[in-house]
Amino acid sequence: MTQTRISAVFRFLRRRLWQVVPVVFGIALLNFLILQLAPGDVVDVLAGEAGAATPEYMARLRADFGLDKPVPVQFLHYIQHTALLDLGFSFRQNMPVLQLILERLPATLALMTAAMGIAVISGLILGVLSARHVHRAADRVISIFVLVTYALPTFWLGLMAIVLFSARLGWLPSSGMTDISVELTGFAYLRDLAKHTVLPALTLATFYLAVYTRLVRTAMLEYFGADFIRTARAKGATEARITLFHALRNALLPLMTMLGLQLGSILSGAVLVESVFSWPGLGRLAFESVLARDFNLLLGILLFSSVMVTVLNICVDVVYAFLDPRIEF
Repeated sequence: MTQTRISAVFRFLRRRLWQVVPVVFGIALLNFLILQLAPGDVVDVLAGEAGAATPEYMARLRADFGLDKPVPVQFLHYIQHTALLDLGFSFRQNMPVLQLILERLPATLALMTAAMGIAVISGLILGVLSARHVHRAADRVISIFVLVTYALPTFWLGLMAIVLFSARLGWLPSSGMTDISVELTGFAYLRDLAKHTVLPALTLATFYLAVYTRLVRTAMLEYFGADFIRTARAKGATEARITLFHALRNALLPLMTMLGLQLGSILSGAVLVESVFSWPGLGRLAFESVLARDFNLLLGILLFSSVMVTVLNICVDVVYAFLDPRIEF
C-alpha cells in the first residue's frame, strides 16, 4: 500500500467518524423518545413484585431514579452523562449499564462472528458451485436448499434444532455458552465453548447463508459472460483461475455491500437466537430489560449497538475500497 493510499484511508476515517456524531445523537434522541411512549417503568415493576406499594413510596422511588423530572430535562441529563461514557445505572440489575454491556458483549460478538463466518463461507462455496453447474443437478439441489433455509423462521429452526440434536440425539448442548457444572480451562474450555456455539450460530446463519448464496451465484453468472473473462480464457487461463481470481473476486463486492447493510439485522436476529438458546449476550439482556422495564439498561444497549453497527459499517467501507481499487477514499 502506498503512502498516498494510507493518507487517504486516514482522511476517510476521520471524515466518517465526524459523521458518526450527529448520527449517534439522532439515534439517542429517537430511542429515548420511543421508550418514553412505552407504558410503565421500573418503579411499576418493583411495586408489582413487592405485592403492594403506597403512592408515596412509588413517588419517592421515581424521585430517586430521576423519573419525576420533565422529559427534556431527563434527555439532557442522559446526553450529558453519555458524552462522558456514563450510560447510567441499572436499578434492576444493581450495576452500571456500561459494565453490564461490556460483560455481555464478548458472548454476542462470538455468536455473531461464528454465524457470519458460517454464512459467508458457506454462501461463497454454494454460490460458486451453483454458478459453475448452472441448470444442472447440483444447481437445483442448492437452489432448493437455499429456498428452504430462507423460508424457515429463525426461532422455529432453533427450537427444532434443540429438539433434534439436543433432546433426541444428545449430540450438542441446548442452552448456555459453557457448561457451568464443571470448571474448564485451556483447550477443554474452547472445546466446550465450540459445542455450545454450534446450534445458535447455525440457527442465526441460515437466513444469511441463503441470501449470500443467491447473491454470489447471480454475480458469478453475470461475470462469466463479461469481456474480461472472455479475454482471460483467450489468454489460456484455466477455469479454476478464472473462477477464483477473476469472477469470484468481483463477486465479493456485492457480498460486502450486503454484509454491511445486514449488520444491524444480524444483531437484532441475535435477540431471538440468544433467547431461544439462553445465550448470555446483549440480545438476551435487552429482552430481559424490556420485561423488567429497565429503560436505562435498554437505552444503553440500543445506543451501544447502534454505535457498534456504525463502526462496523465504516470498516466494511474500507474493506470494500481495498477489494475494488477503482473506489477512492
